[in-house]
Formats: sequence, structure tokens, C-alpha cells
Amino acid sequence: MSGSYYVPASSKWPALGSLAVGVMMIGSGMLLVHGSGGPVMAIGLAAVLAVMALWFRDVVRESRHGLYDSQMDRSFRWGMGWFIFSEVMFFAAFFGTLFYVRTFAVPWLGGEGEKGLAALLWPEFTAHWPLLNPPGEGITGPREVLSPWQLPLVNTLILVASSITLTVAHEALKEGYRHTCRNWLAGTVLLGLCFILIQGVEYYEAYAHYGITLDAGIYGATFFILTGFHGLHVIIGTVILAVMLMRVHRGHFSEESHFGFEAAAWYWHFVDVVWVGLFLFVYVF
Repeated sequence: MSGSYYVPASSKWPALGSLAVGVMMIGSGMLLVHGSGGPVMAIGLAAVLAVMALWFRDVVRESRHGLYDSQMDRSFRWGMGWFIFSEVMFFAAFFGTLFYVRTFAVPWLGGEGEKGLAALLWPEFTAHWPLLNPPGEGITGPREVLSPWQLPLVNTLILVASSITLTVAHEALKEGYRHTCRNWLAGTVLLGLCFILIQGVEYYEAYAHYGITLDAGIYGATFFILTGFHGLHVIIGTVILAVMLMRVHRGHFSEESHFGFEAAAWYWHFVDVVWVGLFLFVYVF
């Protein structure tokens, strides 16, 4: 300890984490450009996951040993807040792309607006969203789109319910009802797994029966970019909540000190809010 602020010992994890991310990015670039970087990317990803697990292990140990004070708690809260802000910007970029395409690019190709001269390229094109018949040869749009009132609605109800169960678990932890917290948190993890399974079924249906693929024009690309990255966040969030469940089972956290649990709840609620936006603007409107 130094004054009122915990000064951690020198750590190798930042340097190793940077190297692991660098290897993963090199492999990703090789895979995208040359189609041959899969093993390098896999090694980098495995290294990133290992560094994260070991680094978080050290943080948990330091917290359990009582090394963190109120100043460190504020640092964690600011760090998580800025991380979620970066995630907001991440998804804002993809939502912005969707809105730009729907509001400007597609109407321009149909002859509307100040850039409607683009319609001269494909005079027979009809601007309509969802874009089932994209302009240009060699590009085939989806045969039809998914109904929002089937699997997407089920997944929406699942995520809304998961936010409720997680809130109940959080309130139970703050009141010291650990058994109640554990049960409701387990229910949240189960709902997250159900969402992942249903989205996998939806993707199969999209590819096999609706013709919605990454090659199905701008609609297919935006659909999978938005829902795919969100699905990845749900997987990450479910893993985080499973770790929190394990920690609660082992007696970690107290009524006053449980920011690890709280940060996981922040992340999960953010993921839920993003899905509501996806449901409205990708599936419904």
C-alpha cells in the first residue's frame, strides 16, 4: 500500500497480453488477405484467453486479500464505465452504417435525393428495404426475411427476462441472501445459453431456408455483422456470469464489496439494451 492507493507489484501480463493480441491480429490479417493464417490466429486467441484468465485470477486474489481500497474501487468503476462507452461507440458505428444505407444509399440508387443520378447505373432497380433484389450482376439478395414475431421475439423475451433475473440476484447479494443470489444468477446463465442456442437455430434457418448469407447483398452483410457481433457479446457475457456464479458459490463477494458482480451486471444490461435496438431496427422496421 502507498498512502490510500494500492500500488500493485510489477506484472508481466500487460506485455504478454499485447504480444498475444499482436499475434492474433497478424493471423487475422493473414487469414483475410491470404486465407492461410488460421493457425496463427488460433494461437494468438488462445494466448489472449490464457492471459486474461491468469490476469483476472491475480486481480481476484488481490481483492480477496483486502488489498483494494475505495480509491481502487473508483478506478475499477471508471475503467468499466469507459469500457462500456467504447462498446456503445462500437455498436453505434454498425447501427450508423445500417441507417446510412437505408436512409441515403438505397434511396439514391432508386433516384431520390441530390445524388439520385446514381440510379442511371441500374435504371431498373427499385429502392426498397429489406433489399431483396440488390442492383448489379452477380449479387443475389435473400429470398425472404425472417419474421420478427417468431425466434427474434422469443430471444427478446429471453434477454428481457434475463435482465430481471440478474437484477433480482444482484439485490439478493446486496441484502446478504447468497443462496437466493446463486439461484437467480444460475437462471440468468441458463437464459443466456438459451439465447445462444436459439440464435444458432435462427442462423441455420437464415442460411438454409431464407437465403440470408453474408453474400446476400447489403442486407445479408448488415444482418450478420450486427447480430453476429451481438451474439459474440452474449457468449462473452454468459461466460462472465458463469464465472460470477462460481465465485458466489465459493463465498466470494460481500454485501458491501462486490464490484466484480456489479460490473458483470452492467455489461449484461448493456448487451440486453443493444438487442432491443437490433430487434426494432433489424427485424421489425
